[in-house]
Amino acid sequence: MIDHDARLDAFDYPEAWATIAEHPAPVRDASRLLVYDRRTARVEHRRFRDLPEYGAAGDVLVVNDSRVIPARLDGVKAPSGGHIELLLVRREAPGVWTALVKGKVRPGQRITFAGGGEAEILDPDANGRVRLRLTPDDSAWLDRVGEVPLPPYIAKARGADAARVEDRARYQTVYARANGSVAAPTAGLHFTDAVFQGLARRGVGVAAVTLHVGPGTFEPVRVDLVDEYRMAAEWGEVSPEAADVVTRAREAGGRVIAVGTTATRLLETAAPDGILRPFCGETDVFIRPGHRWRVVDALLTNFHLPRSTPLLLAAALCGRPVLLDLYREAAAEGYRFYSYGDAMLIL
Repeated sequence: MIDHDARLDAFDYPEAWATIAEHPAPVRDASRLLVYDRRTARVEHRRFRDLPEYGAAGDVLVVNDSRVIPARLDGVKAPSGGHIELLLVRREAPGVWTALVKGKVRPGQRITFAGGGEAEILDPDANGRVRLRLTPDDSAWLDRVGEVPLPPYIAKARGADAARVEDRARYQTVYARANGSVAAPTAGLHFTDAVFQGLARRGVGVAAVTLHVGPGTFEPVRVDLVDEYRMAAEWGEVSPEAADVVTRAREAGGRVIAVGTTATRLLETAAPDGILRPFCGETDVFIRPGHRWRVVDALLTNFHLPRSTPLLLAAALCGRPVLLDLYREAAAEGYRFYSYGDAMLIL
């Protein structure tokens, strides 16, 4: 008999529950915060600015400092003049990128951009994507020509040209540093300097790791049985300094509070035997119910799409029935869901 948690459809919930946040909250830390304590099963409804109240001296908050790049490019195929859309996924070498393409291309195809520059299609890779060469290949050019790649459910609801200036600032954490993500580590979007100051006053430390979020994090899970799914690999790094901060907190009895599912996946990858070590490379770890937790004690996350890998990860910490009950309560309380939505803290 198949365990209920083994079936993907067990991680579904009614579409009507999700009030999609089409815009960020007017003030980052004014987002709502649902707090669930696993020890007492207590639920509280707060604001994100109240987060420091749940920290204790010796705890450490681990954030993903990856920065979203303006990875969506609208181009024109030469010489036909046909429109084409590119989504840069990963920089493989100077000037050489892996990308997703909307439209037909062939090796040697040239694509030009209204803001200057061009791309040359090199070849398809093993995953059905394409490799291309960008000229020029620098962040200033990309900032000028590219657009923030909003999740499809936001872009569709708002229209392609809506609030692009707003998104440049708000679809980015205040601590973003390392260029490389094509989607924001959204749990971190709620933080402000005031929240970090409040955490510091409580004696909560902060460590930054880097995981460049790729399309694989948000790709639909098209399997019936959860164990059949394979995550796409994403590049991440846990520096020696970050590993040391987390290790010292754990040794002193503090909790490791992961900000988002991406930081969670990286921490659990870097501690295969329960000891967190520096790490640099790719991770394809898929965390779902039944996972043996090695480092992470608590999770700060948003409200995720049904049947998605981030939702399964959150369920691994508190259990699927509990998580879906929390989603039901959040919906009844008017929480906003998905990338620009409200947050949940699972203690």
